[in-house]
Amino acid sequence: MMHAVLGDQIVVEGTMPGVVRRDGEVVGLHHRDGTPPFDIRWSDNGRTTLFFPGPDAHVVHFSHAAENGGGSHVRKR
Repeated sequence: MMHAVLGDQIVVEGTMPGVVRRDGEVVGLHHRDGTPPFDIRWSDNGRTTLFFPGPDAHVVHFSHAAENGGGSHVRKR
């Protein structure tokens, strides 16, 4: 099961020719355990939508300022 926290990035891969990759920031959670659905602010148009991820989606987790000693979001490896 997919899990996310506020500030993580959702990436939806294009699975067919002509369908572009799409990404956005998790700006809202509907379950305390971080499971879907998520409110996503899409980077391509700035709109926020309710998102139920499919098999073509994945989460890019970021460590937050408290975890990395300050600064902005840093991608976890």
